[in-house]
Amino acid sequence: MLLHLIADYGLGDLAFAEVRQRLGMLLPDAAVVVTSVGPFDTLGAGFCIGQLALNDGPQDMVLYANIAPRQDEEDPRRDNAGERLVAARLASGALVVAPNAGYTFSFLRDEAEELREVEVPEAGSQFRSRDLFPDVVARLARGDVGPLGSPLPDEAVPVFPERVVAYTDGYGNLKTTWTELPAQPGARVGIAVGDQRGFAVVSDGAFEVPVGETSFAPGSSG
Repeated sequence: MLLHLIADYGLGDLAFAEVRQRLGMLLPDAAVVVTSVGPFDTLGAGFCIGQLALNDGPQDMVLYANIAPRQDEEDPRRDNAGERLVAARLASGALVVAPNAGYTFSFLRDEAEELREVEVPEAGSQFRSRDLFPDVVARLARGDVGPLGSPLPDEAVPVFPERVVAYTDGYGNLKTTWTELPAQPGARVGIAVGDQRGFAVVSDGAFEVPVGETSFAPGSSG
């Protein structure tokens, strides 16, 4: 079994080791692969989940994500309660389990065959992804459907925003939610990321752009 652990603990943080240790106890035959995203970055997490879950992989692949800013309610929390845990099953057989926070499931919104709440305590630990969630992830991974609850309505998962940066890879490439080129290859276009502005050369392949210029081109993630 391939088990992807996607979280915002911080690259190399002890939290990854603690969660992997618990998963190793519950699913000793699983190969756990870790992917880190920025603090509370549900859009980046959703992008990573979509990239992994919607591309070729083993049929028994599991993606377990925890990016939970606890922003589903503005009132004070009791017992560190947070967003509800949700499970998605894809046609490929891949299973995705994560709190339904922000855009975490947005890239699977139209792809999941099944999207259902998971019966698990919402409160009781500040470190839910270590103390509460792995047990139910392991049960679902083994085919136990007992923890599955009600289906989620479409409006429970937001559509991801268009034409924004979703993820920055290790090379510094900005992965965006653009689905088409903004102009013909060779054109120079203005770009803005937050309060930073500049120009980029539109290309259908990043290596056609002169050294020192920013390229706006289809990448390995589409």
